[in-house]
Amino acid sequence: MPKVLFIGDIVGRPARSFIKKRLPQLRTDLSLDLVIANAENSAGGSGLTAKIAGELREMGIDGITLGDHTWDQRGFEAEIDALEYVCRPANVPNHCPGRHFLILECGGFRLGVFTVLGRQWMKLQPDSFALQTADRLLGKLADQTDGLVVEIHAEATAEKVALGWYLDGRVAAVVGTHTHVPTADAQLLPRSTGYLTDIGMTGPYQSCIGRDLQAVIASFLDGMPRKHSVAQHDVRLCGVILNINADSGLCDHIERLEVRE
Repeated sequence: MPKVLFIGDIVGRPARSFIKKRLPQLRTDLSLDLVIANAENSAGGSGLTAKIAGELREMGIDGITLGDHTWDQRGFEAEIDALEYVCRPANVPNHCPGRHFLILECGGFRLGVFTVLGRQWMKLQPDSFALQTADRLLGKLADQTDGLVVEIHAEATAEKVALGWYLDGRVAAVVGTHTHVPTADAQLLPRSTGYLTDIGMTGPYQSCIGRDLQAVIASFLDGMPRKHSVAQHDVRLCGVILNINADSGLCDHIERLEVRE
């Protein structure tokens, strides 16, 4: 029974340092087989670089997913194809570089992982609906995987919930990212798909979704543009643990994980 940890949006250096410090022991204590993480905010709070991706890999993260900040770091479009453990959202235009999905192996079990973007209020607009993209990839990956985890990186709660119910019984789990605020609805849906609307961010919680409080509050007061630097304090690792049935490829157990300083 593969045991998988999916880590929510990694925000900046404070989060990376916390993962480096805590993840190796977590892998041992929780008997984790695979660790997946959304790293689209890892580089200064926006985007990812090949160097940081490599560092996260060395920390014990097996697969990295991305979201609407995929292309925020200059030159990353020229780096992503060489990173075989990184996938960008599957429903951005096909001509964009990067992998549409990952296949991670442990003990002979092949776990497929892919991300779909929501359409509402997102910086990076997808070229197809999340549900349509999921259908396409489920068909493509049917013979290549023994189970699937689908990440929906979206602002609108309704889009996430709809995808969860749509894929119930067809994938091991549907987990949400992007809003940086963990939700309290981790559950097994009726047909044994694990579901969570948002994993929450891994980063500084004495902040406004990872950014310096004073700068964000000031911008909300007067509307003036300011640099919103990554905050530093009350760093937490937020994730979700999935126990996947090796025979059915579905989820036997799901629970939130929150590790504090």
